[in-house]
Amino acid sequence: MNTATVTNFLLSTTTRTVLDVRTPAEFDKGHIPNAKNLPLFSDAERAEIGTLYKQVSPEKAFLRGLDLAGAKMSWYVREAFRLAPERKVAIHCWRGGKRSASLATLLSFSGFDILVLEGGYKAYRNHLLEQFSQRQTRFLVVGGKTGSGKTEVLRHLARLGEQVIDLEALAHHKGSAFGALGEAPQPTVEQFENELFQQFDQLNPGRRVWVENESRSIGKVFIPQGFWDQMKSGPLFQLEVDFHERIERLIQDYAAFSKEELEHSLQKIERRMGSQHTKEALDAFSNNDLRTATAIALRYYDKTYMHATGKGNFSKIIEIPVEKMDCLEAATQLISLANEHGY
Repeated sequence: MNTATVTNFLLSTTTRTVLDVRTPAEFDKGHIPNAKNLPLFSDAERAEIGTLYKQVSPEKAFLRGLDLAGAKMSWYVREAFRLAPERKVAIHCWRGGKRSASLATLLSFSGFDILVLEGGYKAYRNHLLEQFSQRQTRFLVVGGKTGSGKTEVLRHLARLGEQVIDLEALAHHKGSAFGALGEAPQPTVEQFENELFQQFDQLNPGRRVWVENESRSIGKVFIPQGFWDQMKSGPLFQLEVDFHERIERLIQDYAAFSKEELEHSLQKIERRMGSQHTKEALDAFSNNDLRTATAIALRYYDKTYMHATGKGNFSKIIEIPVEKMDCLEAATQLISLANEHGY
């Protein structure tokens, strides 16, 4: 049984199954991507032990833990065989303490090749937040008002060999009041950071990275401060797309959703858009006039976008006219301009 720093532990995960031995509730709040949960204690059992520790004594808590874990020893081994049939595992708990040590010892006796994370999941979390702040990254930001096709442009950039992080895909949200439509449930803030770090950690630091211009909040999750600060200090490549073309793209993207879903989403921004504009948009929806409804909402989002962009700290803003919504051509032009400006 060996131990490893966070960096070496993460490198080992390409050949080992990660076993997180914390409770299901701890795991659900946030975990290393692709880890599997092999809990030493259930949520209720850990609560019971914690109460004994605080209200009675550490000794009583320890003995109760032995009672609970001892009754499940064969289950731990059988479950580990199921989760990691190759018998090579990287294991951790919250702080690299008794929980991971206990199961690591048991699994070692059972023929597993074990690597234990020094400092546990807490060390992993501290490491990723430090990396977001300390690792210098050349972010290039793709901007543009709502309906400009930024996400599709990012996908073309990736296909053309550029490094891309799609924040909205990781967040399972498109960033607006309509952003949850058609998406899977959002991860927790902590898990979003973990998934983001997995992609961030795999980047070539010598190459530029394209991201979409976002608010710090994407639905219910938040871009980590260190990542956000670097992202907002890079150059902004602003896609300039005709208002009516953007209306047509939005109708194409959202027309498949029910009228009820669209109206519910619109009502979320009533306070900011104004009751009169909201009423006009809802009336248009009721009359199946999607273009009028979309235009009303789009004017609101255009003002919001320009206000937010004006508060940014971008090193430079480069405007790119995009005609007839040719996102592949836009991606090709972005690469050319980035090369031209030495990014």
